[in-house]
Amino acid sequence: AIACYSLTKKFPDSERYGLVQQIRRAVISIHLNIAEGCSRRSFPERRRYFEIARGSSIEIDAALDLAYDLGFSTIDEMGTTGNLLVRVFKMLSSMMETN
Repeated sequence: AIACYSLTKKFPDSERYGLVQQIRRAVISIHLNIAEGCSRRSFPERRRYFEIARGSSIEIDAALDLAYDLGFSTIDEMGTTGNLLVRVFKMLSSMMETN
């Protein structure tokens, strides 16, 4: 979340209510869905929240691709955030398989 917030601070002001807000909402969604999923008693319920969180990580990845294509950021600036997104995706995938 911190990496996404730091990265989007550098986006143009014109994207404050566009990509910046979308990325930030998605990164918050990851945290909140993990928290709510962990509170569920049944595995299918937990899995569903983790699946939603994983979808949000994919949403962020797509938004960052678009931001790069629009020239809002460089590959170097996105490197850390991209690596963290891959780790989050893998962790969530693992959590979805764990009983």
